[in-house]
Amino acid sequence: MADKLITVFGGSGFIGSHLVRHLAAQGWRVRIAVRDIRKALFLKPAGDLGQISLIPVSITDPAGVAAAVQGADAVVNLVGVLYESKKRTFEALHEKGAENVARAAMAAGVRRLVHVSALGANANSPSAYARSKAAGERAVAVAFPSATIMRPSVVFGAEDGFFNRFGAVAQKMPVLPYFTDAIPHTPGGGGASFQPVYASDVATAIAAAVNDPHHLGKTYELVGPRVYDMRAILDIVNRETMRRRPIIGLPYLAADIPARLFNVLRTLVEKIPPVSLGAPFLTPDQVVQLRLGNVATGVLPGLEAFGIAPTAAEVVVPTYLKRFRPIQQTKRLRLQPRNG
Repeated sequence: MADKLITVFGGSGFIGSHLVRHLAAQGWRVRIAVRDIRKALFLKPAGDLGQISLIPVSITDPAGVAAAVQGADAVVNLVGVLYESKKRTFEALHEKGAENVARAAMAAGVRRLVHVSALGANANSPSAYARSKAAGERAVAVAFPSATIMRPSVVFGAEDGFFNRFGAVAQKMPVLPYFTDAIPHTPGGGGASFQPVYASDVATAIAAAVNDPHHLGKTYELVGPRVYDMRAILDIVNRETMRRRPIIGLPYLAADIPARLFNVLRTLVEKIPPVSLGAPFLTPDQVVQLRLGNVATGVLPGLEAFGIAPTAAEVVVPTYLKRFRPIQQTKRLRLQPRNG
């Protein structure tokens, strides 16, 4: 497979870094297409000399995208954003950018295209993010009908922005809040439900789709083996960070109002370059997504179609949430006598 070349758009991201290492181990020559190649340099040692190359490109630039896929046997598009900022809008990246990649891949004679969307992609969703993901899927299907569509749930792993975010909250805040439409501590009062999937499982599935023509033209929902409500997720965070934070259920209004106020403020501040407020903790659209939850429909095939047994969060999360433990607890565990 050493003569096979694959272009990975967004290869320096969370899922991308797992995928690049996985493909390199399989013998692929990997071309990482990213806006800023400096942020992808850490992946160069993931392969042998010359096996991994970097090319600067934005998927909003059709000419740059066309150059990035030339000579490639396969293409993977991982580019996505969780919130909009200036020109990096859902429409520009999730829809138009995805279409640029699919059109360029078809024109270049690429044999396999894997487009990574998101669980919950729906043209009728109240979430702009979910609608844009659905629009991207439609655009890809038209431009490259044999493309494989992947819809991962919330992805967890050592560098994730999910469990790590709550771990940081547990470290700094006296309580762990979550949001619910029902009365907390009653049946159904644990907040929205999620089915987090391990990053390595997602990367393995993408690589399998690239290698096996059986997956051409199909859509998959990539989820973990368990469904958790938000309270259960925070229970895991509390346990693995060795914190005893009270877990408090709040109405969604408590998230929506601050998110809207910050969004207005961020819009005003961004008109004064180069001032920036940084990434928001929650946007109004993310509050909508949070309320919807993120669980597989069960209608589409999942990781089992690739022969993958989904990894439970409890297996992996303890290995990296320990960084948020109190110093004295970490020291105590290190000094405990070992059996035998």
